Amino acid sequence: MPISLMGYTLSINVFLIVKAILVLVLGYLAVRIVSGILERGAKKSKIPELVSEFVIKLFSAILYLFVILLAVGVFGVETGPIILGLSASLGLILGFGLQDTLTNLTSGLWIAVMKPLDKEETVQIGGMTGKVVEVGIMATKLLTPDNVVITLPNKLVWGSPITNFTRMDIRRVDVAVGVSYGENLDNAVSTALELISGHPLVLKDPAPAVAITGLGDSSVDLQLRAWTKTGDYWAVKGDLTKGIYEKYGKEGIEIPFPQMDVHIHKY
Repeated sequence: MPISLMGYTLSINVFLIVKAILVLVLGYLAVRIVSGILERGAKKSKIPELVSEFVIKLFSAILYLFVILLAVGVFGVETGPIILGLSASLGLILGFGLQDTLTNLTSGLWIAVMKPLDKEETVQIGGMTGKVVEVGIMATKLLTPDNVVITLPNKLVWGSPITNFTRMDIRRVDVAVGVSYGENLDNAVSTALELISGHPLVLKDPAPAVAITGLGDSSVDLQLRAWTKTGDYWAVKGDLTKGIYEKYGKEGIEIPFPQMDVHIHKY
């Protein structure tokens, strides 16, 4: 049954419809097989995972478009002009309406190549903190500690300072504490250092330290500094925070709290 559509005379019958469906199905399966082969090959190679995922997704999208054009060609449509038309239209759209899309695409490529972050790493981007679960062609996904997924456009990721908390094997734990004016500072420092050195997860090298960081309104400010493996960071921070409070209490070293004196005058 001939049909005229957009200047084309198409011959459509059951045989051609079935043939087009077969092209789509076989094409879809072929793309999946090719993508699977590429994924397995990428895993065996030294190509970074983010780079391989990005390239495979982009290549698969192009192959799917090619399969669709093949299916359309079954009905006698000249796909050459369609490809040229799509290219021209795509260029026009990118020029006027999809600048952000192109920017996200380019940023995703730079993220994959430069790798300021990777899967399973905990990062902070634009004030948002979470574990990296996916870096896609257009966006990056973070999973927060309270199990919330944050999707960030790649242009925002690449254009913002990225703080990577888990890239290094060890981190320094800082715990701030204040002691009252008039306390023996040498005793406060040595007591805190004894607490740090006795913790089983604190590394001996770099050596732990206690620093006097300032003179506050109601206290002399100290900072406990202990190095530990990155995976033990929060455990050590919690232990030292609780430990210094209890140890100073046992040693009679006062940890002051802000106070305000109010004077009432009668006239």
